[in-house]
Amino acid sequence: MEPQNTLNTRKNFLFEEESYLLRGAVFEVYREMGCGFLEAVYQECLEKELHRQHIPFVSQPELELFYKQERLQQSYRPDFICYGKIIVEIKAVKEICDEHRAQVHNYLKAGRLQLGLLVNFGHYPMATIERIAK
Repeated sequence: MEPQNTLNTRKNFLFEEESYLLRGAVFEVYREMGCGFLEAVYQECLEKELHRQHIPFVSQPELELFYKQERLQQSYRPDFICYGKIIVEIKAVKEICDEHRAQVHNYLKAGRLQLGLLVNFGHYPMATIERIAK
């Protein structure tokens, strides 16, 4: 079996440039704030950092939910939608679990989007970012 060509793999990386810039913003917030704050603090800090870096975003947008094509009264609110196409969901927990991943999958489905970044500011010694693609 031939080794996979790194260049071809990178070509198929969904929203590579945007993801790179978002990761940079996340790590800048972590570098400045460190570990131990509540999600709301990181939400506000990341919002300021995205603005500083001129990354387009909507904070806590409402995503409509449907059941058999009928709109529900309930809705979802991910932490961010960046570039109009990437969900960014923030956590401040020791470890990311499957329920957090499922939450991002549901946001992607509700928003009809393809990529989510699950960010954990609660991990020490560095924030973690999981890419979740639909």
